[in-house]
Amino acid sequence: MALPLTTPLAVQDVWETPEDGRRYELLEGALIVTPVPDAPHQTCVLEVAVVLRNAKGPAHLVLLAPFDWVAGPDTLLQPDVMVALRADVAATGDKRLERPPLLVVEVASRSTRMIDRGSKRLAFQGAGVPTYWLVDPDEPSLTVLRLQDGSYVEEARVAGDEEYRATEPFEVTVVPNRLLAGL
Repeated sequence: MALPLTTPLAVQDVWETPEDGRRYELLEGALIVTPVPDAPHQTCVLEVAVVLRNAKGPAHLVLLAPFDWVAGPDTLLQPDVMVALRADVAATGDKRLERPPLLVVEVASRSTRMIDRGSKRLAFQGAGVPTYWLVDPDEPSLTVLRLQDGSYVEEARVAGDEEYRATEPFEVTVVPNRLLAGL
């Protein structure tokens, strides 16, 4: 099967594509294909997920990519890590998320850094995701964006051994250096 190159794609087009191990996302009908991440990226994603999983309550799920969040008929996103309400995922038979997650986390890599800070940021903002974390394993650092009046505002930025203490979607402390402890 070949995807059409001259018309915007819909979520259904991506779902009908044979699985080939790549990560496919859609932003307003434009296809984004992400290469396989490297070890620092995957280590960081795993550590973020573990920190969030250990702090979450019973009403929350911590989901790792690839897990589909359908943000619209032509927007299908797979953030590195998402925190969603368990009921929102259960509403689709545990197959995808169709409501905005409470938190999205993107871990920067050479191939995704510009998209994470640009197009995806705008997509998350437009969909009403209350909190967006950007983790940079090269520094290491965490930038926290909070939705205020429809736009993201930088709430905090910590690096190295500095702590960030979140209260939403639940209480959790993140230290950027600890996210790369296994490397």
